[in-house]
Amino acid sequence: MALFTKEPDKNVRTDPNARLQPQPSVQPITPTVVTTSPGPSEKPAMRTAPASDARAYLDSGSKISGKLSFDGPTRIDGQVDGEIIGKDSLTIGESAVITAQIRAASIIVAGKVSGDIIAGQRIEIRPSAKVIGNLTAPILLVHEGALFEGHCSMQPEASQSTKVTVFSKDERVAAAGVQKQA
Repeated sequence: MALFTKEPDKNVRTDPNARLQPQPSVQPITPTVVTTSPGPSEKPAMRTAPASDARAYLDSGSKISGKLSFDGPTRIDGQVDGEIIGKDSLTIGESAVITAQIRAASIIVAGKVSGDIIAGQRIEIRPSAKVIGNLTAPILLVHEGALFEGHCSMQPEASQSTKVTVFSKDERVAAAGVQKQA
């Protein structure tokens, strides 16, 4: 048997009359989260990332201080202190403790957040969530049982950044005179 050589195994015989059988389709296995607490003499249980479309995942043992930036879908179950910026969806799990300013396209909160949250598309606050801070999103969904303390604005982000300048009557007349001369 040739396990570690580049030469083919010489003992393998092929049947020229054998037909290839179609292989059954294989369904992907969805990982599950094990949430058992170890006893004093037990080792911690192996944990796997939750089944979601998140490309980045910070587990409940993670503690981060600073600025986080993500391009794809993200899930956070750990502790973050600072600022979180995402270009895609952000899910804050039930075990997460966040003290940060958060900005992403769409945000789902199931844990504890202290800080302002700005979403370009949508914010959803699940029943297990505790949010203290201001919310800004065109769509806001707060489930029964969720705790929210702060102000919310459901205006699109673009309309908030529009600055209005008020000119006095003399400045308007002077500006109109300059335009007529040009």
